[in-house]
Amino acid sequence: MKKLLGGLRRMLCVLLVLMLLGAAFYLGVVAMVCYRETHLPPVEDYDALIVLGAQVKPDGTLSLQLQWRLDAAVEAWQAHPCWVVTCGARGSNEPIEEAYAMRDYLIAQGVPAEWILTDPASYNTRQNIANAIDLLADKDVQRVAVVTSDYHVPRAMAIAEDAGLEACGIPAPTKLGMRFWLKNHGREGLAWIKYWAQKYLHLPLE
Repeated sequence: MKKLLGGLRRMLCVLLVLMLLGAAFYLGVVAMVCYRETHLPPVEDYDALIVLGAQVKPDGTLSLQLQWRLDAAVEAWQAHPCWVVTCGARGSNEPIEEAYAMRDYLIAQGVPAEWILTDPASYNTRQNIANAIDLLADKDVQRVAVVTSDYHVPRAMAIAEDAGLEACGIPAPTKLGMRFWLKNHGREGLAWIKYWAQKYLHLPLE
């Protein structure tokens, strides 16, 4: 019995150590997200903007994060007119594909429709980038700027560069409170772990 209890204690100690190491690693990843989003390389010339989608509300209005991304894209387009790719499929509680809602908003803000390409079929950042590459294939694009929320920019740039693009990032500031800050950065930390697992371990994660 003493041997059994001793073995259980050792097992619990090992489990506790592993849990603490996992928590420390995760917090380190979140800290990395915070650092990278505040130390982005300067935006250089670009031939196209790839604007990543976010939620469209059930009533058809844009979520604040999506509106902020589009406002950043409008500002970037006004500074340097170029192709714009709007990315995002239709979620289960969305009345329209994100890409189409984004296109309509950009047009309303003065971006000519003929400059806008839409990707209404992508559900994640990898698909966003892959479909944008296909849409831009015959447009003589040498460098792209990925427009997304500030905390998302570093990973989006990494995925774009993995796909062979020369990319810079344009961050849309996230102006929500601490609860949303924690939620967004916590999820982004998990997304980075998934990204590394896909890239280096070749795990079939979607």
